[in-house]
Amino acid sequence: MRPGLPSGIQIGDVRADSAIVWGRADRPARLVVEHASNASFREAVTVRGGVATQENGFVARLDLSGLAPDREVLLRVRFEDLESGRARSAPVDGRFRTAPAGRRNVRFVWSADTAGQGYGIDPERGGMRTYEAMRQVDPDFFVHCGDTIYADAPIAERMELADGSVWRSLVTADVAVVAESLAQFRGRYAYNLLDAHVQRFSAEVPQVWLWDDHEVVNNWSDAKDLSADARYTEKRVAVLAERARRAFLDYAPLRYEPSEEERIYRHVPYGPLLDVFALDARSYRGPNSANRQAIGGPATAFLGAAQLTWLEETLAQSSAVWKVIASDMPIGLVVPDELDSSGRPATFEAVANADGGPPLGRELEIAHLLRSIREHGVRNVVWITGDVHYTAAHRYDPARARFTGFDPFWEFASGPLHAGSFGPSALDDTFGPQVVFQRASPIPNAPPSAGYQFFGQVDIDGATAAMTVTLKDVSGASLFTTTLEPAG
Repeated sequence: MRPGLPSGIQIGDVRADSAIVWGRADRPARLVVEHASNASFREAVTVRGGVATQENGFVARLDLSGLAPDREVLLRVRFEDLESGRARSAPVDGRFRTAPAGRRNVRFVWSADTAGQGYGIDPERGGMRTYEAMRQVDPDFFVHCGDTIYADAPIAERMELADGSVWRSLVTADVAVVAESLAQFRGRYAYNLLDAHVQRFSAEVPQVWLWDDHEVVNNWSDAKDLSADARYTEKRVAVLAERARRAFLDYAPLRYEPSEEERIYRHVPYGPLLDVFALDARSYRGPNSANRQAIGGPATAFLGAAQLTWLEETLAQSSAVWKVIASDMPIGLVVPDELDSSGRPATFEAVANADGGPPLGRELEIAHLLRSIREHGVRNVVWITGDVHYTAAHRYDPARARFTGFDPFWEFASGPLHAGSFGPSALDDTFGPQVVFQRASPIPNAPPSAGYQFFGQVDIDGATAAMTVTLKDVSGASLFTTTLEPAG
C-alpha cells in the first residue's frame, strides 16, 4: 500500500539558493522532491529528503539547495515506502521563487492568529478564507507572527453566535480538548492543514513562522500557574512548553539553526532590498508582572540578553535597504495579563506597562535596542506584528515620547487570520506611538464571518527601494496604504 500525503506540503525560509520543503506522510516513508524550471518537468532534478517516522510525527523536510537566484521553482513532492522504494504517494505540486541576488520588486504578506477562540474550519462558511485572500496577491513569502495554533482553546462542533446562527466546525480528537501530549500539539497543526485554502497557500507561498503564547497556553511564561485550571492534568508549564516547542519545530517549515536546532529567532535575508529578523518573545521572557522594575535583568526580560545582543549585532551588520523586525507582540500597545479589582491591568503580557512614563520593566530592553539602532546608524527599520486581533499603523516619534533616544519608526499590526476579533488596545506614551490608522471589530470576539480578519502587504519597489505598506481585510480590500521612502 502506498503512502499518503494528507497535509499537503509547505515551503519555508526561502533564500537565493535554497528553500525548505516540508511534508507529512500517513506512515513511515521517505520524502522525495522533484524540482524543475518548466511545467513539463524536463530535466527535473530528484532529491531524496528525510524519513517520516512515528517518532517524529510522520513529518519530514528537505533543505533544497543549489538553486539559482530569482528563479521560479516548480515542485513535485512525494513520499516513498521504506521497504522497496517503489510504492509512492500521489504527487503534490508546489512552486516558489527564490530570493533575488539583485534588485527587483519584492512583495510579502504577514498576519497572525489561526483557529483561535474556538473558531475552527467551518466548510459552510468557506473555511479559512484569509489564506486565499493572501494567496491571490501572489506574494514572495508570508510571515506568520505567532499564534499559529490555539493549543489551549478546544474547538466544538457547534458554537452559537450572537446573531442566532451556528458556527459548525470540523473537529478532530486532538482539537476537541486542550493540548497536553506531544501528539495533541502536533494534531493542532495537522488540523489547520485540513483546510483547503491553507493547503493551497502553503504549496505556493513560502513561510516564515514565529510563535507566541497559544502554541503552549494563554499568556505563558515559565512562571505561568495552571494549578487551578481543571482542563489540564499536566500542570507543569515547562513540560507543556517543551512538547509545544517540539511540535512547532516539527511543523514549521523553517531552517534549523546548525548550532542550536531548537532556536526559533533567526535572520532571513531576501536580497539587497530586504532582511527579515524573526523574533522569539516567549522563550526567554521573565514572568508577567506589574512591569515597573527600574533595573533590567531576568525579571524584566522580554527577548532575553542573548537574543537582544544577536539582534543588535545582526541589524548593525545588515547591508539590506530595509530591515523588517517581525515580532509576535507589539511595542506600545497595552496588553494586560491580569486585572485588578477595579478592572485595570495589574500585570502585563507585552512590553508596555500603561504608565506612559520613562522606560521601566520590559520597556528597558526596548529602550536599549532602540538606542543601539540609532547609535549604530541603522536605517530603515520597520516593525510588523500581530497578537491584538485587529489591524493598525503606528508611528513612533521621540518628539512625542518620554524616552527620546531613538529615531522615528513605524510598527504595523495585522490579524487575525482566522480567529475572534477584538480591539482596539490602549497606547502607552513611553516611546511616543501615534495611531495613524486602525480598524477593529465593534464587538469583542466577533467571528471570522463578521469580516474583521486582516493581513498586511508590503511592496518594495526594485527601482526606487520605496516600501509601500497596505493593510487589507479578508476580502482583499485595501483599508490603509502608506509609502515609506528609504533614508540614507
